[in-house]
Amino acid sequence: MCRDRQQSSPTRIQAEHSQLLDRNLVESALTKSLDFASLDELDPSLAEDFKLFAEREVPCELRSDAGRLSSDTGSVEAIRVRILVRGSQPELEAVRVELTSESDLFFHYTHTIGPAAFRQHVQEAQKLMVDFNDYPSVFLRMLSSCIQEPQNHIAVLLMEPSGNARMDFIQNMEYKFVELLSCQFQASSEEQIKQQVTYRYNAVKSRLALMQARLADINALVKLKNPSLLLQLQSVPPRMPGLTASILGATGYSPQKTLLTTLTRSPSSVRDTMQQSGRLNKSPSQKGAWAH
Repeated sequence: MCRDRQQSSPTRIQAEHSQLLDRNLVESALTKSLDFASLDELDPSLAEDFKLFAEREVPCELRSDAGRLSSDTGSVEAIRVRILVRGSQPELEAVRVELTSESDLFFHYTHTIGPAAFRQHVQEAQKLMVDFNDYPSVFLRMLSSCIQEPQNHIAVLLMEPSGNARMDFIQNMEYKFVELLSCQFQASSEEQIKQQVTYRYNAVKSRLALMQARLADINALVKLKNPSLLLQLQSVPPRMPGLTASILGATGYSPQKTLLTTLTRSPSSVRDTMQQSGRLNKSPSQKGAWAH
């Protein structure tokens, strides 16, 4: 009997040592933060030495045909605004603002301006009391006002069929509407839009893979420390995925099919379809909110 105990003791010690090593590996993996820096390096927006200054999702009123303004408003949608700068304070070389939409992959407008153009078309023409180096901060304050006070501050994007657009920041003074800032935008080319769509898809795919790997590490740690808890968690059906799957199944929506269709269609054909379907001319949600 003693001989059996002596033979089984090294095996038990090796098993415990192996389990301890596995636990240490899992815990070390969990302490590592998810690193998305490698994904950001592939961002086409950061080309030409541009750096991200700020990024916000702002409620913006979209209007088509800027040549004929009326008192009716367009559709209000959440637009993601990215402010990028080239150079460093106090000598900025250029400022770029990008507009994108999560509901429309081909919606992409840019506003790029340098010190000379800023003085001529913005500072002097609009009587602004700020320098070019303060322009990104002023633009960010405008966006923050539209987010925090949507009743008093409105962002309006006026789009023309030619691809030109103008973003106006309007303040509601109760007795009149005051235009605080106006910026000229241009619709991006098909090649630029293709690069953006490809990057956004690959970034989401890579982030999903990292999160799934992190979830697998957490499951392994829970399995080591509390196996019964892991079995209990696995027995509970997920709520949102099931609900989402039932909704997607009822509507016949397929993410893979939709993404493939989106990537294979040209931006011009999508914009034509949007204009024909009246996507940019929905029923007014805040009629009379702004009139010239």
